[in-house]
Amino acid sequence: MVIMKSYNHPFPPILNADTHILFLGSFPSLTSFEYSFYYAHKSNLFWPIMETIFDLSLPDREAKINFCLTHQIGLWDVIGSCERKNSSDSALEAIIPNDFHTLLKRYPNIAVLGFTGRKAFDLFQKYFKDISIETVLLPSTSAAYAAMTREAKTVEYKVFVEKFLTV
Repeated sequence: MVIMKSYNHPFPPILNADTHILFLGSFPSLTSFEYSFYYAHKSNLFWPIMETIFDLSLPDREAKINFCLTHQIGLWDVIGSCERKNSSDSALEAIIPNDFHTLLKRYPNIAVLGFTGRKAFDLFQKYFKDISIETVLLPSTSAAYAAMTREAKTVEYKVFVEKFLTV
């Protein structure tokens, strides 16, 4: 028998007053919990995709945070707390979303939400139908989503970033 455990989101969003794009995942993986950082699993492609698009190296947490804050990019997750038995989005239950009404009022320069997977997108649509902001569903950067190559995912993220930022 698999036991569900309750989890609260373990770290704050990365953003500032200049944040223009907010990338949203569903909820941190167990590896991200372990490292207390976004997209921490070594097979997740989020950071390698950003490195390719911006032609730079992001070797550690500090470099990644500085990158986000200087490039008008924010990171957060749709879910604030939930129950789970593993890292799969399909294993998330008893979901309580983060407070996007307050966040978007506090950071009015956020112009678009880029969802790094279907679960995050669907949950946002479910809980925040009343929020009027541009939303874009991007391909999942998780290795579990193998329907697209890394190169194809990079192209989609590059088109998105170039549409909303001056790269």
